[in-house]
Amino acid sequence: MSARRVQEAALDWVSAHRDRFALGEDALAADGQVNRTWKPLGELAQVCASVSARTPRSDPLHARVAELLDFAWQQTREGEMFPLMQSLEPFATYPLEVYAAFASAGYRHPGYEASAAVVARTRGWRLTEQYPTRRLGVIEAERRSGLPPHGTVSGALDRTWLGGLPEPWTFERAAGYALTHVVFHLTEWGRAPQGVPPELADYLRHWLAPWLDTCLEARMWDLSCELLAVAASLPEPPEPAVTEDAWRRVAAAQHTCGAVPEEGAFQDAAPPARDDPYDFTDCYHSTLMAVFAAALATARREDAEHAGQGVPG
Repeated sequence: MSARRVQEAALDWVSAHRDRFALGEDALAADGQVNRTWKPLGELAQVCASVSARTPRSDPLHARVAELLDFAWQQTREGEMFPLMQSLEPFATYPLEVYAAFASAGYRHPGYEASAAVVARTRGWRLTEQYPTRRLGVIEAERRSGLPPHGTVSGALDRTWLGGLPEPWTFERAAGYALTHVVFHLTEWGRAPQGVPPELADYLRHWLAPWLDTCLEARMWDLSCELLAVAASLPEPPEPAVTEDAWRRVAAAQHTCGAVPEEGAFQDAAPPARDDPYDFTDCYHSTLMAVFAAALATARREDAEHAGQGVPG
């Protein structure tokens, strides 16, 4: 299966570059760049937590992602950095969103959860202005962290692009990333396909294939991998032929080192002599998404095979 080969190679790259996800001295700096510190670490934690949950313990990849998850947790000083972040930015939501990824895998810091619960009860927290998709993500982060959600999933969902069942021809890059994250939040990052409401599942089943093909044609590998993760998160995934062709195209774009570029391909120019053809920031997210989407696709395929044999999926 193309997805499995892509996953193994991509995970090789992530493991070889795990130190690039480490938090530096600027992680708590007032002028620190969150997108270069906490964002990569949080994405590593979320992908590893999801892959660990959907990969059998007997699979060698399970131990590898568990090791990476332990590494990520150690970067937070076993959660001690979350209260420090909250003291610096009491109403910033990204600390809770990162923490929720760890909490979903059983990594908890009771002290942070207690202090976050106090902040979450304020009007300032509830009234923070956010894009609808982000609002949905914060509500889910609260739930995963054991806090009372400050709003309803249905209320937040109705205000998102996907929740409105828009005209399919209005799909573009920003809408694509918004819809993928709506599905990730609704399904607990691929763990609960039943979280997608029937009308959204029908809509996505009809339009996901042409949108995916459009992104593949444009060589938008990062968004293509996210759409493949969505495909594997639906109650009824698309036809295998659709996703298998997509995985073959992603595999063709993957560098021999395992990295997947966000867009384009290293073949556009003469192949570089060095092992890493891209800067870390230009490929880490797309490579993580390849690991994530492939793990979900493999798990859904195995679930279907077990169901066909009368074995609980």
